Amino acid sequence: MVVLLVDGYNIIGDWEELKKLKDHDFEQARNILIEKMAEYQAYRGHRVIIVFDAYHVRGLETKQTNYKVEVIYTKENETADECIERLVKKLKNVKTQVYVATSDYTEQRTIFAQGALRKSARELYIETRNIEKEVEEDIETHKKMQSQIKIPIKKDVLEIFEKWRRGDK
Repeated sequence: MVVLLVDGYNIIGDWEELKKLKDHDFEQARNILIEKMAEYQAYRGHRVIIVFDAYHVRGLETKQTNYKVEVIYTKENETADECIERLVKKLKNVKTQVYVATSDYTEQRTIFAQGALRKSARELYIETRNIEKEVEEDIETHKKMQSQIKIPIKKDVLEIFEKWRRGDK
């Protein structure tokens, strides 16, 4: 199993589109990151955990699942780095490879010492962009294959079949 731990605010502060957005709508920047990581998780099949520290969210540690991505807001006196280090210790074993997405050099050295691997914010950004391109290519290929139907079927019948396929009544 592969687990990707994401230092949420570090990534938001590094990705240009999220960095611009955070200045006037921080919650939206978080939501976009979560959505992008959900796409990443769905496409790669890796478990994704995003950690946001208590700098912007006060109180006890909370865990949520958004789009099947685990989101952790640390407790008030715990940094995202401390939480990530705790999670690496908990998750890293012979059967589980843990990656940490952060551009924090000190954090990268610490997680290396614990046996995890790192992805810089830039590497993760490039990987998510490549996934988006691959999905677009897959959609285009699928559309081309659909247009090559061997048996001529009227459009209204195709629409009924599509509803059945999707489980709509």
